[in-house]
Amino acid sequence: MIRVAGDCVEVSGPMTMSDAAALLAEGEAAIASSTASFDLAAVTEMDSSCLAVIFGWMRAAQAGGKSLRLLNPPQNLLSLAAVYDVADLLPQS
Repeated sequence: MIRVAGDCVEVSGPMTMSDAAALLAEGEAAIASSTASFDLAAVTEMDSSCLAVIFGWMRAAQAGGKSLRLLNPPQNLLSLAAVYDVADLLPQS
């Protein structure tokens, strides 16, 4: 689930394949209307599809002239990114 809270987008719950399309669309809408800072502290579960969602958000932010920032990325996300050798591409603050 995505919720815009001030100048940040809070992502909570699972970021898995079954949620990926909705999370991508909700995140793109949030980027278009407000901010490109995503707080992942409340993400409860993830699989490799979360990387695809994040890269989709990055493309949407770039298309809108913004830079995506990830706040509080879970260790599982960082581990997945390292396994796929894309950790350097993640926009952490």
